[in-house]
Amino acid sequence: MRLVVLASPESWYLADLRRAAGQRHEILRASFSQLVSRLDEQGCTIAAGDVDLAAVDGVLVRTMPPGSLEQVVFRMDALARLEAIGVPVVNPPKGLEAAVDKYLALARLQAAGLPTPRTIVCQTVDDAMAAFERLGGDVVIKPLFGSEGRGLVRVTEDALALRVFKALVQVQSVLYLQEFLPHPGFDLRLFLVGERALAMKRTNLNDWRTNVAQGAITEPFEATDEMIGLARSAALALGTPLAGVDLLPARDGRLYVLEVNAVPGWKALAATLQVDVAALVLEHLQEVCRRGDGGLSGYMPGNSPAGGRSAS
Repeated sequence: MRLVVLASPESWYLADLRRAAGQRHEILRASFSQLVSRLDEQGCTIAAGDVDLAAVDGVLVRTMPPGSLEQVVFRMDALARLEAIGVPVVNPPKGLEAAVDKYLALARLQAAGLPTPRTIVCQTVDDAMAAFERLGGDVVIKPLFGSEGRGLVRVTEDALALRVFKALVQVQSVLYLQEFLPHPGFDLRLFLVGERALAMKRTNLNDWRTNVAQGAITEPFEATDEMIGLARSAALALGTPLAGVDLLPARDGRLYVLEVNAVPGWKALAATLQVDVAALVLEHLQEVCRRGDGGLSGYMPGNSPAGGRSAS
């Protein structure tokens, strides 16, 4: 398999994939800034540096770098055209677009009937203050784009909420407010790759955020069939077969879907479970390239084949 990985040169994941690939697969690197598309009498061609992306077996997106609106739109359009000419892209461009946008992602999860925290998205200080009260005066303010717990602020006081909202409006940010769900100090990360679901528990005794990047400690977790089915339904709702799904067991006894990461990391997961996740990713990509799709064929919510439970 000849695979292009969209990643930074120093990416740990790129190195891990090359390690797992050995001599069996050729792993090429490219960056989003290198994408060039030519439209002429020959049709549509897409390249990255000296690599003709139409001539590889597949493309794995391992990074979503920031950029201007024009840059982001072109990059997603280029991936979509690549997919249209028959090159599998993982995750599929439409899934990437949905997952990276917290509002769109949550709207799709809610439309699919999945349990999600109450959320209000608005653009003015007055509307945000009204939303703050409606959500019980204890909210998490999130950037519309972002991951690993960066930029999250929990607000429980009117005066502080007002200052935060005013500051965000000044920089033309959308105001994304989500009710804070009391929880026992941990959440669950389910990593979906092909027919497998790997799970770990993330606990942070010093912060309400349970991301590993924010200091959480991890341990293996045996996910139930219900949890795996919920995670698969969430990934299917967004169109992201390779996904990291965050589930939160709240104190009210319900299990909530918090987020679906379409560029999921596995460094902590591999160390926690002692599983070669990169090898599983390559195995999945080989199957996707063989089928010639983005990994969604036969991907049904609730499927829990043998071996689908978390490793421990």
